Amino acid sequence: MSSAMNEETLLEFPCQFPIKAMGRADLELDLLVIEIVRRHVDDINEGAITTRPSKDGNYIAITVIIEASSKQQLDAIYQDLSDHPHVLMAL
Repeated sequence: MSSAMNEETLLEFPCQFPIKAMGRADLELDLLVIEIVRRHVDDINEGAITTRPSKDGNYIAITVIIEASSKQQLDAIYQDLSDHPHVLMAL
């Protein structure tokens, strides 16, 4: 077993990890999600961000692939995303 293995998770750090958030499409949700993730991640590559509208166009899903360094880092990102009123869901 790797020494980088955290006992609370099966992930080995550092690792590439997709952060996903959903919200209403009429907001600049992509900018909001990127701002929140940047509080916890030093470098986000331009190609690491994807957006996808829902079928009816009312909602949008944003995925940001980060280099995760720890479970605590991921927990903090998800907490900040979940705490924001414009983020309806963080996966």
